Amino acid sequence: MNTIYEKLTAEMKRAMLGKDALALGALRGLKTALQNAQVAKGNVHEELPENEAQNVVRKQIKQREDSVRMYTEAGRSELAEKERAEIEVLSAFLPAEMSEAEILPILETVMAELGASTKKDMGRVMKEMQARTEGRAPGKILSAMVAKRLS
Repeated sequence: MNTIYEKLTAEMKRAMLGKDALALGALRGLKTALQNAQVAKGNVHEELPENEAQNVVRKQIKQREDSVRMYTEAGRSELAEKERAEIEVLSAFLPAEMSEAEILPILETVMAELGASTKKDMGRVMKEMQARTEGRAPGKILSAMVAKRLS
C-alpha cells in the first residue's frame, strides 16, 4: 500500500467483509479525523501529505491511550480493552518505530552538526531529530535521549 488513504480503504473493506465491528469503528473514526484535517487545511478534495496523515493517526492513538488510562482508573476494564484493541488497529497505519540503537547515531550526528552541548540546545536538537527521524521515533524516547546526552 502506498498511502494511508489506500490502506484505510483496503482495511475498511476487509473489516466490513469480516464483520469486524470494532476495527470498522476505529477505521471510520480515523477516516473522519483525516477528513476533518483536510477541511481544516482548506481543501476537502486533496489528500493530506503522508506525514500530516501520520500525525492524525498519532493523535487518534493518543486519544485512545488517554481513554485507556481514564477507564482503567475508573475500574472499567472492558472499555479499556476496547480502546486497546482500537489502538492496535490504528497502529498498523504508522511506520515501525526506531529503536534507541537506531536513534543514537542520528543523535550523535545532529549534536555534532549543531555544536550542541548544554540543555539550552535541547530545542534545536529536538527539532532536527524529529525532522530526521520522520516521526518514527517516539517523542518521549527522543526527549529522554537528548536530555541524557546534553546533561
